[in-house]
Amino acid sequence: MRVLVIDPDDGTAEPLVCRLVRNGHQVRRARTGRAGLQKWEQAEVVLLDLELPDLDGLQVCAEIRARGNTPLITFTSKDSELDRVLSLRSGADDCLVKPYGFRELIARMDAVARRVATGGGPAGVSCGALRLDPGTREVWLGEVPLELTRKEFDILLLLASVPETVVSRRDLIAGVWADEWVISTRTVDTHVSALRAKLGEGWITTVRGIGYRLEDTGRTTPPPGRAGPGGTAG
Repeated sequence: MRVLVIDPDDGTAEPLVCRLVRNGHQVRRARTGRAGLQKWEQAEVVLLDLELPDLDGLQVCAEIRARGNTPLITFTSKDSELDRVLSLRSGADDCLVKPYGFRELIARMDAVARRVATGGGPAGVSCGALRLDPGTREVWLGEVPLELTRKEFDILLLLASVPETVVSRRDLIAGVWADEWVISTRTVDTHVSALRAKLGEGWITTVRGIGYRLEDTGRTTPPPGRAGPGGTAG
């Protein structure tokens, strides 16, 4: 099996590459997210560490998934439900928390390869009538597609991945603007306001002094004039 390992850490990547080669796999390695995005198309399985030096690992995951259906497993050093959920919602087929067992990794690689071969794939994200597809970056409210900007989609995906849960402004900045210069909380608030206008009132609740929470309002249509062709704008 052709495997691409995207991992900047020699201490973890080099032993993994050696063990994969000894196990009969053909392995290439990328040390950055950008390098990984240039090499993944030749792989049959991608192993992606989310801690990258240049790009947000979740964004790299979403970019790969948007371009194809190659089996993808992510690694995270943070043993928290939010990190695992965001990884899966960004398009990963599976997520392992480091440290992990090598035999478990091999079993999961085989499992995701079988799932993709039989037509399976990562599921979409939903909250009530609101549905998001991380692969195509399309959004629907009921049967009506919504047109969101790239940042609006990323914010909504993060909130929808953990519905009824408060996500702090700090976590939104880290998840959506991780590879950019310092972003103020006012920028987050502005994007959330734009999202509210497109979704309608009640979907996104402000938790004063902390952040935002996505809630199911029971509505199945957007406000008048807010429907679009779906997907994200630039």
